[in-house]
Amino acid sequence: MSGLLILDRTDWLQADDPLYAFALDELLCRAAGAGGPAICHLWRHPRAFVMGLRDSRLPRAKEAAGRLAGLGYGVAVRNSGGAAVPLDPGVVNLSLILPKDRAEDLAFHGDFERMYDLIRLAVRQLGGEASKGEVIGSYCPGDFDLSIAGRKFCGIAQRRQVKSYIVQAFVNAEGEGARRAEVVREFYKLAAEGADPSSYPDVGTDRMASLEELTGAGGGIGGGASDSAERTGQGLAARFAAAVKDVIRAHQTPAGIASAEARLHLPEPDEIEEMAASLRTRYGL
Repeated sequence: MSGLLILDRTDWLQADDPLYAFALDELLCRAAGAGGPAICHLWRHPRAFVMGLRDSRLPRAKEAAGRLAGLGYGVAVRNSGGAAVPLDPGVVNLSLILPKDRAEDLAFHGDFERMYDLIRLAVRQLGGEASKGEVIGSYCPGDFDLSIAGRKFCGIAQRRQVKSYIVQAFVNAEGEGARRAEVVREFYKLAAEGADPSSYPDVGTDRMASLEELTGAGGGIGGGASDSAERTGQGLAARFAAAVKDVIRAHQTPAGIASAEARLHLPEPDEIEEMAASLRTRYGL
């Protein structure tokens, strides 16, 4: 991580289009494959429901998406793996955008481990100890679910290009895990009507939680929290993002950062919007 750059957009909550961040990831990933730098992109969204490709093929997915849109959710289908996830300001999203060591590299478990280690060390600064392994009954389930005391707070997915890849994670930092789980449960109740039960997760409201609920750090700085986390304010989402940046900065070197910054080109807003429109056409309902 000596040259891993940080792109922190967690304070940028104006975007109505939940695909904006995914489109930015896609463009940065293409750039990384063409010699651009590795980047950790942190972001949040005010109110969105992002489903996986498999979700979008459920019998009544379009109707369920329309119901969510009527409730004020921005609804989208992402081009990475994983299943449905609700987003709000209490959810911090991380993307590790990295070039492949070899074009044929398919060692995706190692990529998931990188994200797990980053989040585990950040959570430790907030007084928690994260475990990995599928949490049955959670939403967006997988082998790299991250949990504390058996309740999931984070899921990890991946998007691979020819010469680069993205590892994406959502982290429920603040708020109620049960409330988010209920939103997902209601989505599947309608979207999956008539579908094979094996084609979607059976979501339980007691299997999800936030770091605020799991660590007890919501009312003040948790044990072991860093000075930079404290400076970001009282919200655990901000403090978790600060802890992630602390972990990365501990491994950065001046030479690595100088080299990465010299190769950095951030896409223009119109490029990102064009890519978001392309993703919606390609993967939309």
